[in-house]
Amino acid sequence: MGREQWKKVWVGSAGNMVEWFDWFVYATFAVYFADAFFPKGNETANLMNTMGIFAVGFFMRPVGGWLLGRIGDRRGRKAALTLTVTLMSASAILIAVAPTYAVAGYGGVAVLLVARLLQGLSVGGEYAASATYLTEASAPDRRGFASSFQYVSMTAGQLVGLGLQIVLQRTLSDDALHSWGWRIPFIVGAVGAAIVFYLRRSLLETEVYAESGAAADESRGTLRALWAHRREAVLVMALTMGGTVAYYTYTTYLTKFLSSSAGLPKSTASLVSFCALFVFMCVQPLAGILSDRIGRRPLLIMFAVGSTFLTVPIMTMLKHAGTFWPAFGLALLALLIVTGYTSINACVKAELFPTGIRALGVALPYAIANALFGGTAEYVALWFKKAGAESGFYWYVAGCAAVSLVVYLTMRETRDIDLNRGSVAGPAAKTPEGLGKTSPSAL
Repeated sequence: MGREQWKKVWVGSAGNMVEWFDWFVYATFAVYFADAFFPKGNETANLMNTMGIFAVGFFMRPVGGWLLGRIGDRRGRKAALTLTVTLMSASAILIAVAPTYAVAGYGGVAVLLVARLLQGLSVGGEYAASATYLTEASAPDRRGFASSFQYVSMTAGQLVGLGLQIVLQRTLSDDALHSWGWRIPFIVGAVGAAIVFYLRRSLLETEVYAESGAAADESRGTLRALWAHRREAVLVMALTMGGTVAYYTYTTYLTKFLSSSAGLPKSTASLVSFCALFVFMCVQPLAGILSDRIGRRPLLIMFAVGSTFLTVPIMTMLKHAGTFWPAFGLALLALLIVTGYTSINACVKAELFPTGIRALGVALPYAIANALFGGTAEYVALWFKKAGAESGFYWYVAGCAAVSLVVYLTMRETRDIDLNRGSVAGPAAKTPEGLGKTSPSAL
């Protein structure tokens, strides 16, 4: 890639990192502030309530996907990227100043809920805006590599959050973290978002969008145009299902699982997640390069096969890991399997749609799938735990991966698709030969 392409990838990724830092610190610090917003009582129940609010944020993602996807298709990728980080900054500030139950009763929960709704709007558009931007900003034979930086930046955001948690765990007492220390990461997130806002204002629009003529098409970014590509939209939802459940299981839920189910100290559980995620982040570009050589489908299939057949034994052994190294090895194995999905899912989805509907086409169906499966993963896990059947969640994750496996086996390859296909003109101009077409069984 040229220097200008690298700049686009870097700035787009930096903003994505801050977005996902703000999104994930809610989950990683939930163990410290869960009791602050609800009456004292059952710790697991309070954590479930807090993660229920986390899940609510996911249900706003389809709204954000529609709104910001429409903006991205009608006004450009840059406009959508700038708006997403503005919303995220506002939500981080709200959480940082939210009053506790002791101060304002359930008023603090209301503030927390509004903040999560804003975060849902923001992230609902951020995924598609960054996926589309990174894919369009790269050379045709490097799209897998360039788009892999979406999960590099997402994971970097989570690593910064985990790293900050580890630092705070070693510098503040447990009482201080539960009392006020959990607010620090949200203040950091708000400042980071303000910096990224400035950087994104200087972004250049992608050439694919600028030269496509999409901006002159009145149907761009509309639900009517998306309906003309409903097969591709359903395909995005189906191929997302297994990947998003597995990803959130081994990232945001892993730390809580290791501390509450496996019995590891919170500091050790955080360190396991940090180290495993660091290696995971580093291998994303390598998998992206591999997909540029052999195609997207082989990596997706490898992920789905591994998740379908190895999730139950990995989670079972993780529960009895006992110490750092066994837990780290198992967590890393799980994340390496998930890499087959995370490294390339952004470009696969972007490659399914023409320019005038690409942002909305990726955003809305992906956000719906995430709301149904990714956002509820932790809540489902805690529900099984509370019911005394925690292993049922392992089978749930494996089952979701099995559904996506069927889709991967029947979908067509997207690696060699030409992104310069112009605007949306209706079903007749839908796709070139072979693009986005699947067998009936995949839909």
